[in-house]
Amino acid sequence: MVVFDNHEMLTEEEKRLKEDRYRTKYWKKWGPYVAERQWATVREDYSADGDAWSHFTHDDARSRAYRWGEDGIAGVCDTHGLQNIAFAFWNEKDPFLKERLFGLSNPQGNHGESIKEAHFHLDNTPVSLTHSYMKYLYKYPQNAFPYEDLLKENARRGKEDQEYQILDTGVFKDDRYWDIFIETAKEDNDPDEMLFRVTAWNRGPDPAPLHIIPHVWFRNTWAWGREAADKKPSIKACAETMAKSEHRSLGDRYFVLSPSPGVGPSGEDVQPEMMFTENDSNYELLYGGKNEQPYVKDAFHRYIVDGEKKAVNPAQTGTKCAASFAFNEAGGVAPGECAVVRFRISKRNDPYLDEEEFDDIIEKKREEADDFYYHISPLPMADDLRNIQRQAFAGMMWCKQHYLFIWDEWANGDPSQPPPPPDRKGIRNSAWKHMHCDDILSMPDSWEYPFFAAWDTSFHCITLAMIDPDFAKKQLDLFTREWYCHPNGQLPAYEWNFGDVNPPVHAWATFRVFKIERKLYGRQDLDFLERVFQKLLMNFTWWVNRKDVDGKNVFEGGFLGLDNIGLFNRSEPLPTGGTLEQADSTGWMAFYCLNMLNIALELAKHRRIYEDIATKFFEHFILISDAMTFRMGQKDEQSLWNDQDGFYYDAISWGGPWIQQLPVRSLVGLIPLYATLTLEPELLNKLPTFKRRVEWFIANRSDVAERNMHSIKKRGKGNRILLSLVSKDRLVKILERMLDEEEFFSPHGIRSLSKYHKDHPYSMEVNGQTFKVGYVPGDSDSGLFGGNSNWRGPIWLCVNFLLVESLQRFFLFFGQELQVECPVGSGDFMHLGHVAEEIQHRLQHLFARDSEGRRSINGGSDILDFDPNWREYLWFYEFFDGDSGRGLGATHQCGWTGLIARMIHDTGVNCRLPQTPRTPSIGMAHYFDDIFHRHEGGMKTPRSPSMPRLRRTSTSRSIAARSDFDADDLHERNAENDEDSDADTRRGSVSDSVIMGEPHRERERAEADTHLHTYISQQLERVRSEQGELGADDYIRNDEFEATP
Repeated sequence: MVVFDNHEMLTEEEKRLKEDRYRTKYWKKWGPYVAERQWATVREDYSADGDAWSHFTHDDARSRAYRWGEDGIAGVCDTHGLQNIAFAFWNEKDPFLKERLFGLSNPQGNHGESIKEAHFHLDNTPVSLTHSYMKYLYKYPQNAFPYEDLLKENARRGKEDQEYQILDTGVFKDDRYWDIFIETAKEDNDPDEMLFRVTAWNRGPDPAPLHIIPHVWFRNTWAWGREAADKKPSIKACAETMAKSEHRSLGDRYFVLSPSPGVGPSGEDVQPEMMFTENDSNYELLYGGKNEQPYVKDAFHRYIVDGEKKAVNPAQTGTKCAASFAFNEAGGVAPGECAVVRFRISKRNDPYLDEEEFDDIIEKKREEADDFYYHISPLPMADDLRNIQRQAFAGMMWCKQHYLFIWDEWANGDPSQPPPPPDRKGIRNSAWKHMHCDDILSMPDSWEYPFFAAWDTSFHCITLAMIDPDFAKKQLDLFTREWYCHPNGQLPAYEWNFGDVNPPVHAWATFRVFKIERKLYGRQDLDFLERVFQKLLMNFTWWVNRKDVDGKNVFEGGFLGLDNIGLFNRSEPLPTGGTLEQADSTGWMAFYCLNMLNIALELAKHRRIYEDIATKFFEHFILISDAMTFRMGQKDEQSLWNDQDGFYYDAISWGGPWIQQLPVRSLVGLIPLYATLTLEPELLNKLPTFKRRVEWFIANRSDVAERNMHSIKKRGKGNRILLSLVSKDRLVKILERMLDEEEFFSPHGIRSLSKYHKDHPYSMEVNGQTFKVGYVPGDSDSGLFGGNSNWRGPIWLCVNFLLVESLQRFFLFFGQELQVECPVGSGDFMHLGHVAEEIQHRLQHLFARDSEGRRSINGGSDILDFDPNWREYLWFYEFFDGDSGRGLGATHQCGWTGLIARMIHDTGVNCRLPQTPRTPSIGMAHYFDDIFHRHEGGMKTPRSPSMPRLRRTSTSRSIAARSDFDADDLHERNAENDEDSDADTRRGSVSDSVIMGEPHRERERAEADTHLHTYISQQLERVRSEQGELGADDYIRNDEFEATP
C-alpha cells in the first residue's frame, strides 16, 4: 500500500496485490504474457548458420507450430504460457487473417528490424500487478494491409533515409480504418474469471465489413517427444456458444461467448461460428511432407479467407479454437458505429453470459485503475503529463512476457524431431549450458525485442518498483539465480549472445528498488537486498578478473550496450592491435563499487559483519578512481583524462607507457560522473569499524585519492563526505561541455555524442581502411550491431536518468555553493539540483505537447499531433533524434523509456511547459499559484472521460463503456468531470463503487483521504518554498539514493 503522511493507503488493487503476495489468491496467474512476436527469435532458430531471421519468417508463423512460445494480438496467457487467448481480424481484403503483428526482419529494414503496425498499450491495473483491467488499441486498415509496399519501399531506401512506416503508405487516408479496443478484466473474488470485450469503431466514411475472431489455444507441448500422448490437452464444443478446455495442470475452463448486436438493417444478432483445429505444423504446405492428421495450425485462415470448409475439424475438437463474428450485413458496420464482442474464460460450466453484469464489472475495474494511479502520483500536474505517465505504466505491463528457454533441449533437439545441424551448437551460447528459463520477464519491447536484456531490465525495475516492487525484486533476483547467472559469475546479456557484456547496473537497480519500496510502501526487504548482494559479489569478482586484464583497475568490457558509439567495434579485436581501455567501462566499475558499498552499509546497520565488505568496496573505488589518471603510478603519464579538453576519452594501450587517446566526445566521457556517493555522518557514527577505516585512509592514503577524485577530507553540506570519480574542477569542466547546446545539451535531453563532431568528425586510418565517427542525430548510417540503434548523437532516456541522479547526489554535497551556467552562454546560473530538474523537464518535453499542440516524438506528423483519434496516444520509442526529438528505433520500448513515468512522478508538478523560459523556477511561476489554489478547493480522483454508449444484445439499457477514446473533446469533458458532481454520481465514483454498503471501508477511505490531503499540501508547500532559500536536505532527499542512518 502507498504510504502518505505515515498512513497506509489501501486501494482495491492494493488489496488484490496483498492477497497475491500472501498467496491467498493468485491474481498474477493470468496476464498479458503472450509475445507480440515469436517468429525469428533465437529460441525458434534451428538453422545451421544461426540466421534466425530467415529460418522462421512471418509467413511461416501462420502454418508452423512454435517450439518455445506463442504470439498474438493483445494476448493473455497463464504464467507458463500453456493456454493462450488472443485476437485475429479480417477486413475481407487481406490475403490472410490479421492474427499477429507485422514487421520487417533485420535484413528487410533499412534500419534493421522494425514493426509496421499502429497499436497502443493504453491501460493496465496496475503495471505488473494483478492485471485486473487491461486495455489495448489496434488500428486496422479497412483496405488491404500494405505488406508488399512496406517490404519493397524499405528495401529501396538506404541508411541515409528515414524508415518507411505504415502511416507513410496512405492506408489510413480518409480515416478508412478500425479503432479496435480490446479490454480484459477479472472478477472481484476470483482471478481465474476473465472477461474480454472487443469494441471496433468504424472511423471511415462508408460502411465496412469486419470479422472479429477471438482465439483460445494451447502451446504445442506434445509434438516434441517429451510428453506422453495421454497428457495432450484438448478444447471441444460443449454448447452452441461454449467450448470446454482440459489441461492436466490448468484444469478445466470454459470459453463462453455472447451473441453480438447486429449492424445491419435486419437487427439480428451476430452469432459466433465456432471452429476447431490442432496447433500443429502444416508439413504439407511448409515442406511438401505429409500431415499426421488433416487439421493444422493455419486452418482458420483457409476456412475464413479461402473458403476451404474442410480445413476445420467437423467434430469440433482440437487444441486450438476460435469463434468468428462476421459483421458484414449490408456492407458492414456503418460510419461512426461500432461492433462489439464479449466473451468469458471461466471455471464455471455456465453457458449464460449476463452482459449487463459483464459491462458493469469492466467499468468498475477501470474506475479502480483510475483510483490506483491517482494515489501513485497524487500531486497536481498537467492532464497531458498524467496521460503520458499512465500509458508508460501500461506499456511496461504489456511488455511482460512468458520466456521459455532450456539450453539442453534447444541445443540437442527433441526426440521426435530431426536432430539439429551439428555445427549449430557452436554458433552462439555454447557456454551457457545451465540456462533453464520458464518465467514471466519484463522485455525491452513487446515486438522488436521479445527477449530479456540484462541492463534494460535494471532500468525497467525502477519504474516497476513504483507500482509493484514485488515483481521488480523478482526480476533482479532471477538474473542472479543459478539457472540464469553463469557459474563464473557473469550475468546473461540477451539471447543473441548471452556472453556479451552489458554495463554493471544491477547493484544500482537493486538498491534503488529497495529504497523505492521502503519510501513508497513502508516496507524494507532486507532478505532481498542481502540475497542479491551475495550473488553480485561473485559478479563483481568476474568483472575484476575478466575485464581488467593487467590488474591495474582500468577496465575493458566491449560494447557495453552502447553499440556503435566508438571508432571501432568494441566487441572485436582492435585493427590497431593493443587493448582498448574504456573510460565508460572504468566509470561503470567505479559506479558498481559505490553501489555495492551503499548496499553493504545498509546491511551493516543490521549485521555488523558487512562493515568489512563495505571497507573493501570503499578502498577498491579509490584505487579505480586513481587509475583513471595514473595507470602506472607515474604522475605525468597520459591516461583516460585529457586536461586540455576537460574530458575523458577511451584509449588504445600497447602496454607500459604506450597509449593513444581517441578524442571522441561521447557519452563515454560523461559516464564517469555516475560514480558518486555521499556518506552521511550519522551513518558513519553507527558503524565504528568502517568509520575507523575511512579515517585511517584519510590520514594515511589521502594522496592516492586526492590527486584525482574529490577530496575526502573536505566535508560538504550536512557534514557529508563525497566519494566521486571526478574532482570539483573536473566536474565543472565536464559540465561546461555537457550543458553546451552546441555540444551535448539538446532541447530534449543529453545527446550521446557531441554535436561538435557534426563539423569535426574524428577519423583514423588503419591498414588502408578509414574509421570515422561523426555526429548522426537520427537513425544509424551504418549496419554496425544490426543498424537498428544509434549512439552517435541521439538521446537515450536510460543514460540521461543516471546523469540526473548523479547531479542530484552532487547537489546533496555542494548545495547552493556550486552554481554552473545552464545552458552555457545563457547567463543563467543554477545549482546542480536545478540542472538535474532542467534535464528532466527537457526529457518530458519529448512527449508533452508544445504551444502549437505538437509532440516532438511525432516528428511533425499531423495525424499523430492533431487527429482526434490519434493525438492522445503515444509510442514510447527506443531513442530520440538529437536535434528534433523525433522518436526512433523500437516503438514500444517502454522498458527504459518508461523511466519517463518516474520523472513525471518526481518533477511533473513543476514541469515548465515547452517553449517557456529555460530557468525552471521562471517557467513554473506563471501557473504554479493557480494549480496550488485550485487543489486546495477540493480533492477528487481524476476520472477518465465518459465515452459513447454501446448497445447490448439483450437490453436497450446503455452503459458508460469507455471503449472509444474520443479525444476531440477530451479537455472539455475533463473539465466537466471536475466540476459536475452529478456526472460523478451518474457514473458512480470510485469510492462509491468500491465501498458502498461497507461502513468500515468508508471510514478507512475518509481517513486515508485526510492523510493524502495532508501529504499533498506538504509537498506543494515544499515545491513552492523552493522558490526561496532552501537547503539541500529539503530540495532533494538523500534517502532516495544513499544508505542512511
